[in-house]
Amino acid sequence: MKTATERFIEYVKFDTGSDSSKECFPSTPGQLIFAAHLAKEMESIGISDVVLDEKYGYVYGKIPATPGMENKKVIALLAHMDTSEEAPSQDVKPRLVKYNGGIIELNDNGDNLNPDTYPELKNYVGKTLVVTDGHTLLGADDKAGVAEIMTMAEIILNDSSVAHGPISIAFTPDEETGRGVDYINLELLGADYGYTVDGGGIGELEYENFNAAAATVIIHGISIHPGDSKNKMVNASRVAMEFDSCIPDSMRPETTEKYEGFFHLDSFEGSVERAELYYIIRDHDRGLLEDKKKLLLKAVEELKARYGEGICELSIRDQYYNMREIIEPQYMFLIDYAKKAYEEEGVKPIIKPIRGGTDGARLSFMGLPCPNICTGGRNYHGRFEYCCSEDMETISRILVRLISAF
Repeated sequence: MKTATERFIEYVKFDTGSDSSKECFPSTPGQLIFAAHLAKEMESIGISDVVLDEKYGYVYGKIPATPGMENKKVIALLAHMDTSEEAPSQDVKPRLVKYNGGIIELNDNGDNLNPDTYPELKNYVGKTLVVTDGHTLLGADDKAGVAEIMTMAEIILNDSSVAHGPISIAFTPDEETGRGVDYINLELLGADYGYTVDGGGIGELEYENFNAAAATVIIHGISIHPGDSKNKMVNASRVAMEFDSCIPDSMRPETTEKYEGFFHLDSFEGSVERAELYYIIRDHDRGLLEDKKKLLLKAVEELKARYGEGICELSIRDQYYNMREIIEPQYMFLIDYAKKAYEEEGVKPIIKPIRGGTDGARLSFMGLPCPNICTGGRNYHGRFEYCCSEDMETISRILVRLISAF
């Protein structure tokens, strides 16, 4: 049998970076290639009823219940195949490093993992880390989750002593764009409850996430030759900077933590004639999210008062909501089962809010309660991402214990 680490190293070599600028689904062809690979592997290890959605890129599979457990609830495990577009995802070169402390040099350009910058590294002394070469992301978000689910499946399919009810598996595309479950077939998934395996460091267990919205601001300027522009030119790029300055520094990602929400200027393109700003807006409290939307509306009105009605356009759309609204009232037993599985593997559960979102958030509002399990990765979405080999294997065993609990 393959280990989760062996699978992970194989998976990260597939380029599955998503692209939020594309309207097609999945947004990049590499996701379809990886989906086809997973479907074949699922069949090869004995997962039944494997379905590859060749149009949208979802992969589904089933593991039948062991004898006498057929009437148990169906539990789904899900992970996403795409990786972030915030760092290069092509030609990933993973490397195993036995970490004995100190600085890990990633390449000859001076890129490194330094515990002074990334203090969590100190928790991994004596363990084996999978790192990048400093030029791309690694892809633990969420190929570590994919590898752990696949390893769990192979373990239980080869160990008849593990009693469990029916299990459903799904791998999804385009989670990073916020569209990961746009076309999921819940009837085909056929589950009563689910867990996404899409978290961070080992021990993390989450049933709260951000409420999320996205905002696009378009500034319309007036371009005049700079030598003859007095009282005529309106520089859209400079007006865009004025707009961004309306957001308090205390409401930006780099100044917030825990339950504090933020505005994140994710992209900016500008010239004298036109500028466009794209924000993501996040808050665990839905009321505070609405307040943040109002702040943007107020900034627009201030610019219109200063420059005229046609200076800017603002569009805001909601993306997903905090699954705590669904989980906490009646599904906390899902958290209790997960906590017990962690503890049985010697892992202390760390229940914390996700400062982000998962497919599970939207699934919970679609009728499939779906909290989130850790994967063992750190520094997601960047060139300094890493994942712990021993933790990936432990999480695979946690999943075995978890599905046996129902």
